[in-house]
Amino acid sequence: MAKRKSNNLNMGEALQEFLKKNKLEKGMDKVNAQEAWKKLMGNGVDNYTTAVELRNETLFVSLSSSVLREELSHGKSKIIAMLNEELGKELVKKLVLR
Repeated sequence: MAKRKSNNLNMGEALQEFLKKNKLEKGMDKVNAQEAWKKLMGNGVDNYTTAVELRNETLFVSLSSSVLREELSHGKSKIIAMLNEELGKELVKKLVLR
């Protein structure tokens, strides 16, 4: 049986420790990146988004509109900066729109 720690942690710290100990951070980062995309891009872009996937430091976004893909490609660096700010860490280094 695992040894209990005697110090008290708040819920957020305990959850972060659990995620780190069980190596679940990457999975949570993937989910958080998807949620950040939806939140930042809004309903207009989200309606044309078919898939959002974070692999390593690259966010792959599949769009059903070629016109929207072209428009978003002009602001990739700004989108990456906004996503990283929303996520609270430098998680996305490259954005691939397909």
